[in-house]
Amino acid sequence: MITTLPKTSRQASTALIPSSRHLLDVDSLSSDQIQDLVDTAREFRDLRASTRYKSDILRGTSIYTLFFENSTRTRVSFEHAGKALGADVINISAATSSVNKGESLLNTALTLDSMGVDALVIRHAHSGASHFVSRHVNATVINAGDGAHAHPTQALLDVMTLEAEIGNIRGAKLAMIGDILYSRVARSDIIAFRKMGVEISIAAPPTLLPNGWTAGTNSLNVPDSEVTVHESVEDAVSDADAIMCLRLQLERQTAGLLPDVNEYSRVWGINNQRLALAKPDAPVMHPGPMNEGLEISTEVAHGGRSLVTTQVQNGVAMRMAVLEHFCAAIG
Repeated sequence: MITTLPKTSRQASTALIPSSRHLLDVDSLSSDQIQDLVDTAREFRDLRASTRYKSDILRGTSIYTLFFENSTRTRVSFEHAGKALGADVINISAATSSVNKGESLLNTALTLDSMGVDALVIRHAHSGASHFVSRHVNATVINAGDGAHAHPTQALLDVMTLEAEIGNIRGAKLAMIGDILYSRVARSDIIAFRKMGVEISIAAPPTLLPNGWTAGTNSLNVPDSEVTVHESVEDAVSDADAIMCLRLQLERQTAGLLPDVNEYSRVWGINNQRLALAKPDAPVMHPGPMNEGLEISTEVAHGGRSLVTTQVQNGVAMRMAVLEHFCAAIG
């Protein structure tokens, strides 16, 4: 049985809706706004767990997902989220669009905007692409990942996942291991978790750290984004409340930033031995897709302390919360 709730039965919370109609990064969100989105997503998750939840809160709203990079989790979860809220969702792949004929990002966005689309969910390889589009269209723009810059909904669902697992996360220690330099997830997660009072310890090959980051305290030049960089994985995960593994982008080896992927796994990979250095029952997270046996061992990835599947499940609920918050006022 599918439960369909009328719009009046599940109104969007308006008190903490961000003043911008776009979600381009987490930098501009306050801790209260992040918590509001987490609380809303938790409500959606519980509803989805108890019944085949459907709502019409976004009925009549058109959402286009415009992906210039491959994606499974993010694209499908946005589609699922939009349809669960009653929106009309259309997926557009750059590979089968006029982009292949040379059409620019701007002209593609303007074309869709002229069709009366209400919201554009955009993933693009260039940092700042979503910001650029938001300045030229009437539609709400939601950033689904832009270059090495930001992945706001991933950060929000990661905050949601960790909070649900360990409770109050203020003062908790999160060890983040892997490619920091090129990871949009790392940047967004650092900012979001720091806003929520989480202490972050980092370990990564020096070639995969931002310029100037060495052992000690560093910052992304965003208020309250300080982290502690360690020289070894063991130091970073010691007594950690949770561990976040980041995907090693294999093209980094061909670019000369890594000597050998097997060496990376030996020195930086999260396995049961390193997991044992964290606090008892410390969960392990990974934004996916995983390179099993490289940045994370198969035993850890599918072990009892892995939250990888939970992150995917929470992704639908969080994107429902994001779409509700940013699109509910449309029309």
